[in-house]
Amino acid sequence: MLAQPPIWFMVIAFLCAIGPLVIIHELGHYLVGRWFGIGAEAFSIGFGRQIAGWTDKRGTLWKVGWLPLGGYVRFVGDEDVASSAADQSRLSTDQRRHSFHLRPVYQRFLVVVAGPLANFIMAIAIIAAFYAIVGAPSADTVVTRVVSGSPADRGGVKLGDRILSVGGREASNFEDVVRFVTLRPNERISVVVARGEHRIETQIDIGVAEEKDRFGQHFRVGRIGVYGGLQRLEPVPVVKIIPAATKATVNLTQSMIDGLWQIISGRRSVKDLGGPLKIAQVAGQQASLGALAFIQLVALISINLGFINLLPVPMLDGGHLLFYSIEAVKRRPVSPETQDWAFRGGLALLLALLLFTTFNDLASFGLWDRLGRLIG
Repeated sequence: MLAQPPIWFMVIAFLCAIGPLVIIHELGHYLVGRWFGIGAEAFSIGFGRQIAGWTDKRGTLWKVGWLPLGGYVRFVGDEDVASSAADQSRLSTDQRRHSFHLRPVYQRFLVVVAGPLANFIMAIAIIAAFYAIVGAPSADTVVTRVVSGSPADRGGVKLGDRILSVGGREASNFEDVVRFVTLRPNERISVVVARGEHRIETQIDIGVAEEKDRFGQHFRVGRIGVYGGLQRLEPVPVVKIIPAATKATVNLTQSMIDGLWQIISGRRSVKDLGGPLKIAQVAGQQASLGALAFIQLVALISINLGFINLLPVPMLDGGHLLFYSIEAVKRRPVSPETQDWAFRGGLALLLALLLFTTFNDLASFGLWDRLGRLIG
């Protein structure tokens, strides 16, 4: 078992993982805004008091805040960092010409969606580079072993069967099977296999396994008791690298959606939600394993950042996109009062979530148990 990296190492790894991704995200907003001729007053990495910065010739203040948990672009016409609209009548003629909020709704929509999209593009680029350098992981879906008495064995899966789909999703790689099953302990799923000339569908009750990683952390995962072909790295033709990386990004995003829905529906514990402290711990662990493991984690965090920002929560990009969609349909913007209350509620929700996940993180580190022993 590997020792946990020191705290200072985790902090550095966290900043090295989050910092570039926040920059990429905000650059997505900034570059599309600039393409439409929208003025930017500030480009900030981090929140709170400025610790460094400079102003470019366009009048944009590029700065770094002391709290490295995100960032923002403040466009001309914004009231605050959440991009609420200021009183546009108070703007000068030049400011009105460059104001974000006086642009057509489709331009505002594209500026906002560009941030999350930049994170997905970043993830695709990282995965594509991995495929180009070392190849794409591949493992045949032909069953090479069935554990006696396992869920698959009880479900009638046989040695030599080729798994075609699990839970209604196509399995082109054994990794697709593992990814789907791992997230669904104690669930019943349909599995379709090819056996000779026949196509057979069976129902399998996924089992539960407690596993421990190299750092001693325990995980509860789903297992059905089958093994596929040995995983190998296969070269990917140049013309197929981007499509393959895009497909991998879509699959990872689907896994995140599945995990979130399981938490919402009560099939997975809310204790599985992690916050900044957990991200810092995982970043430190992966960085201690080497550059390749760390870069793969950065790709995963980039997908996570893009996905979370698309959720229709006020204060997040998805909340703005929801308001712009309503505006496009109704041909008039949502009232300022409604937006104000929505943003207040969104801020309260995000702060509550941050507080909750921080408590979760501290619990996963065993802090509460240690405090209990000290008090007791």
